[in-house]
Amino acid sequence: MSAVTMKDRVAIVTGAGRSLGRSYALALAEAGAAVVVNDVDADSAGAVVAEIERAGGRATAVIAPVGPAETADQLVSAAMETYGRLDALVANAGVLRDRVLWKMSDDEFDLVVNTHLRGSFTCGRAAATAMKEQGEGGRIILIGSPAGQFGSFGQTNYASVKAGLVAMARTWSLELARAGITANAVVPTALSPMTATIPAYAELYERFVAGEEIPSEFRHDHALGSPDDVAPLIVWLASEASQDVTGQAIGIGGDRLTLYAHPTALDAAYSDGGWTADGIDDAWRAQFASQAQVSGPQ
Repeated sequence: MSAVTMKDRVAIVTGAGRSLGRSYALALAEAGAAVVVNDVDADSAGAVVAEIERAGGRATAVIAPVGPAETADQLVSAAMETYGRLDALVANAGVLRDRVLWKMSDDEFDLVVNTHLRGSFTCGRAAATAMKEQGEGGRIILIGSPAGQFGSFGQTNYASVKAGLVAMARTWSLELARAGITANAVVPTALSPMTATIPAYAELYERFVAGEEIPSEFRHDHALGSPDDVAPLIVWLASEASQDVTGQAIGIGGDRLTLYAHPTALDAAYSDGGWTADGIDDAWRAQFASQAQVSGPQ
């Protein structure tokens, strides 16, 4: 039996009706947690609840879009009223609306921001409030993306919110430390409907859906596996085993586990009395240009 357990714990997973969210919910239930399964699609959420119950676990569904505070309150109420407590939140729900900057509409930007960033904020606020009142600590897990770490062509909205979620987790790790509540960001890389929108992986995703094994070079070199490959990190971060881990961005996918660095100053130069534009130009070329970092996945 694994030493990492969620026995007698209660977790909320948003966007849990399919793909990564489904894997998170199933893995948490298998580890012993009762799970509040959230999705906008009732059939998908119901299927996940039924799968958990067939395996002997406990689950209940809440059908609602994340973003509004009312949904967050409904999720926390479902956990407290059905199972009597709340120990972990996995704020996973998300959408894509990819388009280059000059073609992206306000609605396409706002939908992604409201789902990922506002949805994680409202759910995190409601969960943290309940956990603080409960007085036994807790776990908040936000979901980042390599797009948020490096930037991603055609994803102004998505890359921005994913970078914001890592900063949100780090901020909450400071604010919630005295209450024993940890906050971390997981940066998953897995074959999913979102990955299928990347041309380089579209064929691989279709082969994966058809039941083919993921080639080892993709699992190792591209850190691309199945959603189930990501779930163990979610379980570990939701458990008591990770009680001393907070404010971190941790990547997982395929065979690779990654700890991301916090943003940090690479170098500094000084000019007594301040800088002129010409002085900045000289300093850039002489000292900084060789250290400039490239955008996009490396």
